Amino acid sequence: MPDPGSHPVSGPLPGRVVAVHRSADHTFAKSVSDEISILPGLGVEGDAHCGPRVKHRSRVAANPDQPNLRQVHLMSSEIFDEVGEAGFTVQPGDLGENVTTEGIDLIGLPTGTLLRIGERALVSLTGLRNPCGQINGHEDGLLKAMVGNDENGNTVRKAGVMSVVMLGGTIRPGDEIVIALPPEPHVPMERV
Repeated sequence: MPDPGSHPVSGPLPGRVVAVHRSADHTFAKSVSDEISILPGLGVEGDAHCGPRVKHRSRVAANPDQPNLRQVHLMSSEIFDEVGEAGFTVQPGDLGENVTTEGIDLIGLPTGTLLRIGERALVSLTGLRNPCGQINGHEDGLLKAMVGNDENGNTVRKAGVMSVVMLGGTIRPGDEIVIALPPEPHVPMERV
């Protein structure tokens, strides 16, 4: 496993945590917290999606024995500015993420990227969150703003990334995020 300090790629300065969130219930938005604890192989302590098996309701209905590849949901705060320019108001936690970040192009990272968050917490990126119609429940038309196309016409999902917990720890606003890319060839993230 690469050391997430030996291969930082987030730019001249590492990224940082803007806010952290959790919800014990399957609510769309998550409440802002002072800190969250992440547990190896499980996710965010006290969050409805914590566990070794899938917790997302539609995925549980399809197959409750699937491994939980969506233990921690991370989202870049920069997307809030982007959709704000289109007239939408989105704040950290409104779209159900556990960790809101700043300074990292999360959706541009490859599958298997490691993020060391704060002093000890370590997550491995598993894939993209697929924006669903529930996003329009926050604000009508927001779903369309959360999905776009790149210069080649490929679909770009902007609703954040999913990860699994490799090392547990506490995550707080202001914590530094250090990135370690997996060995090449890099595999672009797909929806999970």
